Amino acid sequence: MKYLSKLKFSDHVGKDRQAGFTLIELMVVIVIIGILVAVAVPAYNTSVQKSHRTDAKTALLDLASREEKFYSLNNEYSQTASDLYGSSVTAFPKAQSGTTAYYSLSVTATTTTFKAIASIITTTQQNGDPCGDFTISNTGVTANQDASENAITGLSCW
Repeated sequence: MKYLSKLKFSDHVGKDRQAGFTLIELMVVIVIIGILVAVAVPAYNTSVQKSHRTDAKTALLDLASREEKFYSLNNEYSQTASDLYGSSVTAFPKAQSGTTAYYSLSVTATTTTFKAIASIITTTQQNGDPCGDFTISNTGVTANQDASENAITGLSCW
């Protein structure tokens, strides 16, 4: 009896219990991670598309500036990229090692007018962007259009 009185109940509670997580606890963590990923990935993709849109607008503004410079020197707009860039530039960002072009650049020009278009390259992450293709004219009018050249309105992409 003396022996039993020296033992404390707290010495035995939890000794045989193994440490770890239950299946329910693991499932709750997995569900929480899944919800976070479901929210974060689309937000990230939207942010990346927005940055590529900025690249396209920058390329078009640069092309328009070069067209105006060419016009001031030659009294007509250029119809070829080599006149404007010194080489053939058809995509943006310009080809560098490890970069992917998301937009193709084209220009339609007459002697007195031009329209430059940055068209989405459909095999890239930019495909499906609600802003579509970007355009700028010699008068500075900017717009967005779909692949069929229908105007996209209601968005503030520029």
